[in-house]
Amino acid sequence: MPWWTRQFHPLDSADSAALCPARFNVQLRRDSTPVASRVASHLVVSACDLHQAGAVVSAMAAASRRGAAAAPPARPGYKAPCFAARRLAVTLGPAQLLLVARAARRPSAPPALDRPLPSALCHRIRWRDVEQAAPPRQSRPPLSRANSADSLAIRSIHSRAPVDPALSLPIQYRTVSFQIADSKGKDRAEAARAADVAAKDLGDLEWHTISPSDVLQRLVTSATSGLSDDQAKRRLQEYGRNAPSPPKTNRILTILGYFFKGFGSILLIGSILVFISWKPLGEPPALANLALAIVLLAVFFIQAAFAMFQDWSTSRVMSSIKDMLPEHCQVTRDDKLLDLPAEDLVPGDVVSIKAGNKLPADMRFIQISSDAKFDRSVLTGESRPVAATVNHTDVNYLETLNIGLQGTHCIIGSGTGIVVATADKTVFGRIAALTNEPKSKMTTLEKEVLYFVMFICALMFSMIILVLIVWAAWLRRDYPDWINVPTLIVDCVSVAVAFIPEGLPMAITAGLTITANMMKKNMILCKSLVTVESLGSVSVICSDKTGTLTQGKMSLTDCSIGAINTSVESLKQDMASTRASGTQADSLTPFGQLGALAALCNAAEMDAAQPDVPIGKRNIFGDATDTAVLRFSESLAEGNVAYFRACWQRVFELAFNSKNKFMIRSFKIARREAVDRTLHGEVAAQFGDDHLLLTIKGAPDVLMGYCSHYLTGSGEVAPLDEHVAATFEHTKNTYSSQGKRCLLLARKVVPSDMIKDDADSTKYEEMMTEQAKSGLTLVGMVAIVDPLRPEIPSVVSTLRGAGIRIAMVTGDFALTALAISREAGIVTRAHVDGVGNLERYPDSSSRSEDLEEMKAGSASSRGAIVISGPELTGLNEHQWRLLTEYDEVVFSRTTPEQKLRIVREYQIKNVVAMTGDGVNDAPSLKAADVGISLSGASDIAMEAADMILLDSFSSIVIAVQYGRVVFDNLKKVIAYLLPAGSFSEFWPVITSVVFGLPQILSSFLMIIICCFTDCAAATVLTYEKPEADVMLRRPRNVKKDRLVNWQLIFQAYGIIGVTETLASFAMSYWYLQRNGIPFRDLWFSFGQLPSYIDPDYYNQKLNEASSIYFVNLVVMQWFNLMATRTRRLSIFQHPPLFNKETQNLYLFPAILFALGMAVLWIYPPSIQTVLATSGVPVEHWFLPFAFGLWIMLLDEGRRFWVRKWPEGLMAKAAW
Repeated sequence: MPWWTRQFHPLDSADSAALCPARFNVQLRRDSTPVASRVASHLVVSACDLHQAGAVVSAMAAASRRGAAAAPPARPGYKAPCFAARRLAVTLGPAQLLLVARAARRPSAPPALDRPLPSALCHRIRWRDVEQAAPPRQSRPPLSRANSADSLAIRSIHSRAPVDPALSLPIQYRTVSFQIADSKGKDRAEAARAADVAAKDLGDLEWHTISPSDVLQRLVTSATSGLSDDQAKRRLQEYGRNAPSPPKTNRILTILGYFFKGFGSILLIGSILVFISWKPLGEPPALANLALAIVLLAVFFIQAAFAMFQDWSTSRVMSSIKDMLPEHCQVTRDDKLLDLPAEDLVPGDVVSIKAGNKLPADMRFIQISSDAKFDRSVLTGESRPVAATVNHTDVNYLETLNIGLQGTHCIIGSGTGIVVATADKTVFGRIAALTNEPKSKMTTLEKEVLYFVMFICALMFSMIILVLIVWAAWLRRDYPDWINVPTLIVDCVSVAVAFIPEGLPMAITAGLTITANMMKKNMILCKSLVTVESLGSVSVICSDKTGTLTQGKMSLTDCSIGAINTSVESLKQDMASTRASGTQADSLTPFGQLGALAALCNAAEMDAAQPDVPIGKRNIFGDATDTAVLRFSESLAEGNVAYFRACWQRVFELAFNSKNKFMIRSFKIARREAVDRTLHGEVAAQFGDDHLLLTIKGAPDVLMGYCSHYLTGSGEVAPLDEHVAATFEHTKNTYSSQGKRCLLLARKVVPSDMIKDDADSTKYEEMMTEQAKSGLTLVGMVAIVDPLRPEIPSVVSTLRGAGIRIAMVTGDFALTALAISREAGIVTRAHVDGVGNLERYPDSSSRSEDLEEMKAGSASSRGAIVISGPELTGLNEHQWRLLTEYDEVVFSRTTPEQKLRIVREYQIKNVVAMTGDGVNDAPSLKAADVGISLSGASDIAMEAADMILLDSFSSIVIAVQYGRVVFDNLKKVIAYLLPAGSFSEFWPVITSVVFGLPQILSSFLMIIICCFTDCAAATVLTYEKPEADVMLRRPRNVKKDRLVNWQLIFQAYGIIGVTETLASFAMSYWYLQRNGIPFRDLWFSFGQLPSYIDPDYYNQKLNEASSIYFVNLVVMQWFNLMATRTRRLSIFQHPPLFNKETQNLYLFPAILFALGMAVLWIYPPSIQTVLATSGVPVEHWFLPFAFGLWIMLLDEGRRFWVRKWPEGLMAKAAW
């Protein structure tokens, strides 16, 4: 057996005593690297070995950093320590080697031995259960470059790994990705030092090793009463709030990012080049170049300042959103169960844990259900949920199962824990302070913007290269005085700055932040700006039913025992009248036994702080189903719940989960008098003190097969035959067809000799579950109504009008789901298909249609279908494709895994949003393109979701609307920036280089347009309101509809750009013509003017013509701004004023700002002298209005054509 596949075992006690009483446990995690994954799981060596190997390890660590082979020096008498060090070197990376070496050299470590170790000990190592001698040095595989210590470095056990939601529930929101990465130089040493500190701190913890009673004693608390209010207040002052410290940030890197992200580096380089063109290249130095360089530098700092402001503004918005999502937990204080903010937790608090809860602090479990499992992936990266116990299972605080770690989620089960650490003292807090959050992947919008920037940059560099080639190959030789080197540099910088849309980064960040803020005002909370951009392309919404489409306020309306069906209201009236007559109705009627079962087999708890509040209004902690059942039990008789729970002592609980679809609770009798009120006469008489009462509640289709008897209407127990089972099935179908949820309640008396194991063991759970699967007595069935949210029909109608399909995905019966979906408007067709309508194999004709459909990139539509979870398991790929093409789909009886599969199947051709509120919705919420939850959902669902609707489900319409508006507005920003910002500024340079014309627009004025006059208007376009038809369009196809496509380029360059360029050229050269400088004398002149034109006069008029070109562009851009506001609607349908639904009051301040900047740079005499600008005749302020109106009329005609003939050629070319 090769040595690296073997496992070290500790030396025996005699060896340990000979070496040192202290021991170090070095636990190694498997890594993904090929060799490290084969390294043994555990290596245990003595502290003396580590101390002796300290120098060896340090030397090997240094060697591994240099890339050398990490081989320990041969030293007689120390083969065991050297071998241990070599073993560690092969397994650990440099950072971990330093950690071990540091541990070996601590003052607390034993001193070096003055005598060599006994030879027998030096050469003896235990391999698994066989003792062997240490292999000689010659037999050990040498360390090569490929398997050096660096290449075999393993990560910390807290390394965050991507987790497939299909395997567990890896929920991440407001979390930190914990990774101590091996980096270079200083970062590596700091990571090792941080790991050393964290490991030492965690090693001192012992909450997991002491008994629960000792935990309670040390924290001076009670498992039943919790802390007193005074204790809690004092501890809150002592320990502080249970909130993590703000993460440390590298301010220098952050500040540098403000300056150099986006186009900042281009502006800085351009400024430096222009400075060089001024001096030393300028002969003589041109003040205009100096001014241009200063302006570029000023813009560099202005865009950095704006980036800082936007970052601050975005942080405030996102922080305020997080503040609107406070975490709460159920805490016992002063013998009362309270719902408190997680920030108020202190050590010693007694916290109740239920499925779906996120643990708000580190806690020691003192009571836990046998089926409890926790998702620790947020800390460990392990995808498989781990069990929980009361007793410790490992000496390692991080590995033991009786400690609940902050940030982890309870996936299933329930329990109680004592808070032992809060805030930064938790494992979550300790490691969060030592680690950095990983970089996220590029979002869809970022990719689109990058695509556009690459296109623009390619165009820019092409034009610059063209200018350089023409100058170097022709102008430099034939016309050396026309364009000198400084002028060439300035022209190239001008072209670069002109092509770069400086306002785009500002507009993108501002647009996303503004939209997130607007959505917040509409009670829609987006956890990240990425969510905003994804909403606009959603084409399918998979929606859970309970708590999402329905109100989640369940009420029990009907119940049945045997053949007797009655409404709850009638039952309460009958029982009240019976009690008024002096009889004990609740002990005589079988419905009293049903009420007892409803109180016992129930995880909900009444708020102890509201004893005098009527049961219908009293606050109840628990899920909606248990709450409805508990209210039913209490409504039968005041104090019903408290009485039965006091009389029966719970010994076992199996929480409801979507896999089993039932809940189990078993009890011992505490007060004998309750037996007669819980069971019928004969069974009650035979119930012994050592017997257990097993109660179960769940889905009738699952539990009916486990029942052998049933409770009749007269209170007797009778065998359950096929006829009676058919009666119950009919009752269930009747309830389901009315849109009601049906539950079955049953019981069983279990003799003590059949359950012998401890109640906390896994075997005990298996035995109780096995007992529940046979011999049950069916007590009755109840029907629960969860009313549909009143706004759902209109919401569904609006979303369908926007081209979005809605599929209901629920765990309820098909009849219930279909009834609710018809009421909601999800299913509108009279005929509904089933699984039999899905062809298993395509025929030849459908194959050709499929090929055409795939080429077209569209999906055909079908009618309505209802399909259940069990039927989904048998579908093949072709049937799944047919299923996802239906317009109206209802999925019933689905499991979390099937919900996940449904989302992924839809994602093949669609952008999918998933709505849900339960634990079983969490995997699909995480996997969907946009996960949507509602306020009041489970913690795990809210963490998995990307967006939370605080008000109502109708907010989803606003969310989709604003998601589409973000994309629309960014297209408008680009369509506005391109005509003047690049196209109209580029041509003056090209005509100067190629045709020898004077550069009719100065480089300085180009920069002013790009960086000042256009930027303000581009930013205010992000405030545009939704167009009236935004929810009448089909969703954006993310594979075909790009942010910048050929239609937008044609609109910006081919229509608006050409119009603005020709008009500006015409105005400038017309002005020169009127002032005695004809165009024919400028064509191919290359600066060689006729003798009759005075150079000073020419320069003055050229400055005026340049300013006219500038003013013409600025004014025409005002009209372009108005025309760009809408893509399809007329300006009269979407006016900028006097209509709150369409107005944008920021437009006119932006226009005034552009006017002010134009006046500022061309009229002051001092600026005219330095920058070669000039005032323009008054008529040239008004002539551009005519050209601007032409742009608006041209675009109005285009939009009219698109609306009139939406399938025509003009519509296809529309942007």
